Amino acid sequence: MASEFPSIQTGPGVTRQVLADHPEMMVVSFRFAQGAEGALHAHPHVQSTYVKAGRFRFTVGDDTFEVGAGDSFVIPSGARHGCLCQEAGELIDCFTPRREDFL
Repeated sequence: MASEFPSIQTGPGVTRQVLADHPEMMVVSFRFAQGAEGALHAHPHVQSTYVKAGRFRFTVGDDTFEVGAGDSFVIPSGARHGCLCQEAGELIDCFTPRREDFL
């Protein structure tokens, strides 16, 4: 349950909170202030992202696109990705397997 996990600042204007955890999957909330960035990075986990609120410009591999509340997409394992928050909001990410580095 989310109450088991603290909200952690991961960068300027960005916080992360694990919402649910299992060895095979993890659900995580990321909250962004307007203008905050999710730095370009890659990881071996498959990631599904749901935009709960706000507007974001994402880069996944060679593609750049904008998403808003209600949008969702999948980031393949190993794909370099990141985002710029255009309007304050929240992303709900699912990772499989779980992100051990978030525990």
